[in-house]
Amino acid sequence: MEFLSFWISSKGLGIIASLLVSFWVARMILKKYKPQTVLLLGGIALFAFVIIIGWIWGEPTKIIGNQYLPVDHTLNTVRTLHNPFLDIFASMERLFSNRVAGLGMLIMAVMGFVKYMDAIGANKTLVRIGVKPLRFIKSPYVVLVFAFLLGLTMKMAITSAAGLGVLLMATMFPIMLQLGVSRAAATAVIATTGCIDLGPAAGINVAIVEAAGILTSDGKADVALYFIKYQLPVAIPAIAVMTVLHFIVQRWFDKKESFVPQSVQVAEVIVNNDNDEEKMPSYYAIFPMLPLLFVLTMNEMVILEINKALASLGSSFQFVPRTIGLVAAILISLLITMTIEYIRSFNARKVFDSIQTVFDGMGVAFATVVTLIVAGEVFAAGLLSSGSINTMLDFAKDSGTGIVPIAVFLQGLMTTATFLMGSGDAAIFSFMSVGAVVAEHFNVEPIALLMPMQICSSIARSFSPITAVVVAVSSIAGLSPVDVVKRTAIPMIGGLITLTIVNIILFL
Repeated sequence: MEFLSFWISSKGLGIIASLLVSFWVARMILKKYKPQTVLLLGGIALFAFVIIIGWIWGEPTKIIGNQYLPVDHTLNTVRTLHNPFLDIFASMERLFSNRVAGLGMLIMAVMGFVKYMDAIGANKTLVRIGVKPLRFIKSPYVVLVFAFLLGLTMKMAITSAAGLGVLLMATMFPIMLQLGVSRAAATAVIATTGCIDLGPAAGINVAIVEAAGILTSDGKADVALYFIKYQLPVAIPAIAVMTVLHFIVQRWFDKKESFVPQSVQVAEVIVNNDNDEEKMPSYYAIFPMLPLLFVLTMNEMVILEINKALASLGSSFQFVPRTIGLVAAILISLLITMTIEYIRSFNARKVFDSIQTVFDGMGVAFATVVTLIVAGEVFAAGLLSSGSINTMLDFAKDSGTGIVPIAVFLQGLMTTATFLMGSGDAAIFSFMSVGAVVAEHFNVEPIALLMPMQICSSIARSFSPITAVVVAVSSIAGLSPVDVVKRTAIPMIGGLITLTIVNIILFL
């Protein structure tokens, strides 16, 4: 009887509504409906269920200032319209305005900069120069290892996994084939070079830092601190395991498929060759790295460590601790690049025209990433307002379940959602707020849950046969995406397991 009474109570109905709407959202995204619209409608539906359930049971219903929302949640600061249905849209308005002005601006700036680097050929130059050392390695499987590590390093500057994959297919792929690497192994390695969104320049990292409250003394998101203190200690062991597994797995598959390494003519395999295009000077390779260099060097934590080192050497000179924001770093980098572009060409019109790609890229970022963030937040706010998350957390806590099983569950949720959706961004933005609430419930640092959730979503992207980077590199290589993910799955799953273990040891 108690079981039945629970499910017809407001809490039980909240869980039922959450499950039904979540199932509908997952089904629509799997059927390739636009995730922004699906998540927005899912959030609105959940808010409506909250209002209706409250009305049925005669309980006070609030969308703005809902009892299940965290105290510092954005929707607790919105001015109510004194009608719960109208408050749904007032809440959405506040989420849009907050995100566009803050996190949205950061992400749009990053995307605009990446597009500009593409337009002036700086990204291609970085990749072209970066892959040259591969020519001096003779063992095909050692080439694979270095190619994977090189691609991961480049990902810190070229933040689009699909964009980096296509560039590497045009430059690294022919070299790998020439050195005896099989077509399938080379494609699998390139498909996984974007498996971890490392570094301060990645837009998703900015979102995680803000959600976790990792801020500088002046209230800015400290992406450099997140990268150095939290990401690297977990990412390095995961990368080491993935690298070793790539070596073993690609070699095993090659033997299974009776592949015999042999040299081939580069002319036969070059894809999207740009030999006829103007090659930019080699120093252009540094341009995509400029924001990363500024953010990592002009950082309070780094400067304080330098000051300590200077003091230990007996020097009285001390640098003033300061942290530069990511947008400021990008603007400085743009000014430096524009100036060098003008000195090189003395063509102001060409330089000014190329800057338009920055604003075009910002528009693309708003239409794709920023709207997805807001849509995910609306959906997450709907889940939280229904009380279903708090009810399940209370049940877990009462039953003696600790934070570790919950953390593993959230990482599994991210991995599964990303694999099915083909988009790590859609998964993490949908459940980022939930992760923060879980952390607060169990009194742990939010970053201890949000960081592995984020990395899980990016790793899982590399073995989903429907994700953009896998589809792109597979089609260029003339292979089936399924054949490619057969080779990427084991290294990526090994990375996921390592990530989970290391995060538990270090942060939980």
